[in-house]
Amino acid sequence: MINSPIPSVLVVDDAEINVMVLKEILSDEYTVTTARNGVEALKILYQTPLLPKIILLDVFMPEMNGYKLLEVIKADKKLKRIPVIFITTSDSEPEALSAGAVDFISKPFLPETVKLRVKNQIELKNYSDNLEVMVQKKTAELTATLDNMLQTMANIIEYRNLESGNHVKRTQFFSKALIDYLLGSSSVYADELRSLEPDIIVKSVALHDIGKIGIPDKILLKPGRFNHEEFEIMKTHTVIGKNIIESILTHTETSYLKHCRDICYCHHERFDGKGYPRGISGYEIPLSARIVSLVDVYDALISSRVYKTACSYTEAQRITRKGRGTQFDPLLADAVLVLQDTFQEIAQQNQ
Repeated sequence: MINSPIPSVLVVDDAEINVMVLKEILSDEYTVTTARNGVEALKILYQTPLLPKIILLDVFMPEMNGYKLLEVIKADKKLKRIPVIFITTSDSEPEALSAGAVDFISKPFLPETVKLRVKNQIELKNYSDNLEVMVQKKTAELTATLDNMLQTMANIIEYRNLESGNHVKRTQFFSKALIDYLLGSSSVYADELRSLEPDIIVKSVALHDIGKIGIPDKILLKPGRFNHEEFEIMKTHTVIGKNIIESILTHTETSYLKHCRDICYCHHERFDGKGYPRGISGYEIPLSARIVSLVDVYDALISSRVYKTACSYTEAQRITRKGRGTQFDPLLADAVLVLQDTFQEIAQQNQ
């Protein structure tokens, strides 16, 4: 089937005469492969590099009947989009169609009926495949546009905040180093991180302060400590960021945007529950946000600002150790302390 320039059909039937007749009917227009039961058909489907365009399937066969084979096909991500036409006795039609077949041909069958049914279903399959490709392409284009827009917004916020322009890069690199360590060291967080798609977490880190777009310049750019009222306004950047991301999520729900929302909203929560905006604690705080909470503070400590000088790496490590179990997740803090040389190298390369 792999080198065939014409569509392929898999015929599954234990009756030799049916197989011979169907091959005779279809061979002029299709490459026909045959199997005598469900087990043999699955072996063919799993081994062929090029799947058939359609399957013609008998119901009553030894070893694995047509219903069981269709059930396996529908449960397999690779196979479930192959259309199946049952060819069997007419009294089986309602049950066959309810099992998930796209069509039904009664035995004995007319050659022209077989040709037309197969032709129609292959045309529908081709149309569906082409439409799916177009949707995937358009979705990828829209996702790329959205990613670029959000990244640009993150950069605007960073420059507006009078930072060097590398804070976003460093927090992403710190996050990646921390996540890679947790995955490679068989941490208790390893399985959870894999399920959360770690590369997407790292990508989402860039948006952690996007809510600062709603903070007035007189507060955001203040060269000194905030008073109580100013700090309360500054704290709202977490809610503003969440609202921005959620407004996009109503149209495009992706794991990337969900991580962005969690990080925007929760990266100033503390492990002991004394953070903001909600005062949640421990494992209530999304893991992605617990990671960003730590790397964001670490980068703030080692970076100069208009209102402060940079801490030494030794001092940043001391503060990280002191915040273990209070401000920071203790397991993440321990990992950062193990990675102190890596973090210092990342900071020096991205000043």
